[in-house]
Amino acid sequence: MARFLKEKNPAVRIVLADPHGSGLYSFVKTGEIRVDGNSITEGIGSSRVTANLEGTPIDDACRIDDQSCVTMVYRLLREEGLYVGGSTGINVAAAVTLAREMGPGHTIVTLLCDRGELYRARLFNHDWLKERGLVPA
Repeated sequence: MARFLKEKNPAVRIVLADPHGSGLYSFVKTGEIRVDGNSITEGIGSSRVTANLEGTPIDDACRIDDQSCVTMVYRLLREEGLYVGGSTGINVAAAVTLAREMGPGHTIVTLLCDRGELYRARLFNHDWLKERGLVPA
């Protein structure tokens, strides 16, 4: 997606959304993979540059903490009727962060890449969240 968008318009900014516990945020920021912290989010983040990521034009990175992810997941469910998982929560939280930084008049695109049903036992389990110090908003 990033390569295609950059081909069409080189001015497009590509921003990687990443949870704590992944090395890709530091890779984009410093060129070195460094893993800091951990995350409840499954299926996102990595401690290596995969073949499909190698050479991808990424302009910046945004790190999203678990509480921001959980808050966004529950907000999307409550306000938009979207039953999504943690990867989507991170993507949308990063898009909102970027929108606040950029201000009005910009278009931001993100992906809703997973469904909530896959995470029912954890992300939608209030006891499980509470054990990890997270509050569903």
